[in-house]
Amino acid sequence: MLFKSTRSESVVSFKEAILKGCPLDGGLFVPASVPDLRQFFLYMDSVTSYTELVSAISPSFLKGDINPIAAARVVESAFDFEPEVQQLDEKFSILKLYNGPTGVFKDFGIAYLAAVIEELNNGKAIVLTAARHDTGVSIAHAFHKRKNITAVILYPSGPIRGLDESAFVQNGGNIVPIQIKGCFDDCQRIISSAMLDRDFAERYSITSANAVNIGRLLPQAFYYLYAFVKLKGNITDDLVFSVPCGNFANLIAGLYAWKFGLPVHGFIAAMNANNSFGGFFSGQSFNPAPAPIVTNSPAMDVCYPSNYERVFSFYQESPAVMKNMVFPEVIDDATTIKTIRSAWEKFGILLNPHSAVAFAAAERAFTEKDSGSHCVVLATGHPAKTADFVSRITGQNINIPQKLAMLKNMSTPAALIPPELDAFESAIAAVAG
Repeated sequence: MLFKSTRSESVVSFKEAILKGCPLDGGLFVPASVPDLRQFFLYMDSVTSYTELVSAISPSFLKGDINPIAAARVVESAFDFEPEVQQLDEKFSILKLYNGPTGVFKDFGIAYLAAVIEELNNGKAIVLTAARHDTGVSIAHAFHKRKNITAVILYPSGPIRGLDESAFVQNGGNIVPIQIKGCFDDCQRIISSAMLDRDFAERYSITSANAVNIGRLLPQAFYYLYAFVKLKGNITDDLVFSVPCGNFANLIAGLYAWKFGLPVHGFIAAMNANNSFGGFFSGQSFNPAPAPIVTNSPAMDVCYPSNYERVFSFYQESPAVMKNMVFPEVIDDATTIKTIRSAWEKFGILLNPHSAVAFAAAERAFTEKDSGSHCVVLATGHPAKTADFVSRITGQNINIPQKLAMLKNMSTPAALIPPELDAFESAIAAVAG
């Protein structure tokens, strides 16, 4: 499978795209060609496991870079967890994406990326990530003990939680948490500068584990295929997915799944009050707000999505698809709270606020038009991660799994530096020896 930049037509292999992280022109890698995977998943059924599905289709992505035996090894190394599909009634299902080590959907893409980099990398590599919330923990878990890989995690000012300090480089591990005296945007800016400085990037064999890396985003398409395989024997209506949208990686992954042959009728782009794309999906210009609105679904408080260029590229390539398959819905905080309560009362399910935004958007879309569809709502975070919030709304005590309880433990960074590339290089040089 080949990839190109959102800003040019030159192509690279999957291996090059993953190990470079982003193109030299500052764009993002997107598929230059897409394999038809229907021959694999159309013949699977509800007893197919997630690893069986991913093992079957991975050679099509990795063809020319990894043989089928190695591709199966990647999948086995990546996943000891899988999504869960729960059908609620004839109209709605939930795709639970929080069964991984940190209870968020990102665990799936990050775990696959870590295993692929380990398999493809021929020498030492440094993987960079800007982290907030629990992203850093997911990165640390996925990359811990990966041979010849050091994972450098950049945090903004504030508390750092959930890391196992025995995995840090200074304690014999391969994880390096560095705190920047600044905000999350400073972390992203430093990583972007390091990636685009090719001398810097090649000197330290740098790539990225943020969602800008196509190797982290593309595997998110797998769980759309998995949901179809699990449900196809039970539903006859058209299939629709409702997707919580912040940086829009999940929506793009769903659109790629459609390109792979997934028989899907559409995607509901569920946004909170930030409404980051505004009227873009109906053909208007993209005009981002200067600053995000603070909501009770904070991971979606984004005004300039990091996957904007991928969305725009898809729109340019297939404007009719975007207009007829992507249906934006904007959900406010009051509706989010109401939906958390009603989902518990009606279906006995607990939703975190981000998942509730998607559920509310699905309910609204079905109310406003005769959909004739079955909607799969992406539940992207474990309700225990916002236990107090969900408990107050539903009146239920939320059981917090031990692995998620440990995410609250405070951690000390390996270094504290100003938001400057020179200071960052000094820290990297110390790690690289």
